[in-house]
Amino acid sequence: MERPAWAPQGVDLSVPSVSRMYDYYLGGSHNFEVDRAAARRAVDAFPGLPKIMQANRAFMRRAVRFAVADGITQFLDIGSGIPTFGNVHEVAQGASDDARVVYVDNDPVAVAHSRAVLEGDERTTVVAADFRSPRSILSNAETERVLDFDRPVALLLVALLHFIEEADKPAQVIAEYRDRLAPGSMLILSHASTDGGPRTTEQGQAVTDVYRKGGSSFVMRDRAEIRALFDGFELVEPGLVLLPNWRPDSPVDQEDPAAFTGFAGAGRKA
Repeated sequence: MERPAWAPQGVDLSVPSVSRMYDYYLGGSHNFEVDRAAARRAVDAFPGLPKIMQANRAFMRRAVRFAVADGITQFLDIGSGIPTFGNVHEVAQGASDDARVVYVDNDPVAVAHSRAVLEGDERTTVVAADFRSPRSILSNAETERVLDFDRPVALLLVALLHFIEEADKPAQVIAEYRDRLAPGSMLILSHASTDGGPRTTEQGQAVTDVYRKGGSSFVMRDRAEIRALFDGFELVEPGLVLLPNWRPDSPVDQEDPAAFTGFAGAGRKA
C-alpha cells in the first residue's frame, strides 16, 4: 500500500485505528481501506453508527459553548482524534477570543494532522499521550504552556471512555485529572451505551466484537456505570441524558432513533 504524505512513518497501515474509523464515520478523508472495512463491519453490527458519531460531535460543540458561557475559556480535549470541521478550538475561539485548547491523542495520524492544522495558532496545541497516563499529559510542557491550572479548565472525554477497559480503572484515572483541576472546572463526557436507546444488548456485543477483532478495546456501560464516572463533579442540568437531549439548540428530531444511542453530560467541580 502506498503511504500517503499525511501518514507518519511507523504507522501500521494494515491495522484499523479507532480515530481513523471515527474520521470515516464523520465523512473525513484521513483513513485507510483497513479502517473503512472495519467501520463498515461495525455499522453492519450496529446500524446508525455515523449518526451516533455526528450526535457526539454536536453534543461536544454545544458543551463547549455552554462552558464558555459559564466562564471557562480553557479546554483539555483527550482522545481528540483527527481534526474535522467544528473542532473544539474553532467552537471555543468563535465564542471567546481568550479560548485556549490542548488536544491529546495517542494515534500518530491524529497527532500529525492536528499539528498541521494548528500550525501558527499559539493558543492551541496537541500532545501525543494516552488518557491512562495523566501525568504525561498534565506535566507536559505544551500543556503547561497553554493551560493555567489555577483557573477553571473543561476536561473533554467525548466518545473516549468506551475504549477504556475496567482493568485500566477509568474512574481512578479521571480522579487524577479532577484533583489537578481548579474549582469551577468542568468534566464533559459522552459514552456508548445500549441502555435507554434503540439498539439491543446483542447489537452492542456485536460491535464490541468488531472493535476487539481489530485490536481495540470496547466497553458498553449502562447509565449507572457512566454516571459513576462523574464522581466529584456535580452534574449540570439536564443531567446525564441521551446524546441529542443534552441542551439541544433546537427541537430534537425524533425521526432518527439511532442518534439516541449513548449518554452525555457535564459536571462542575465544586
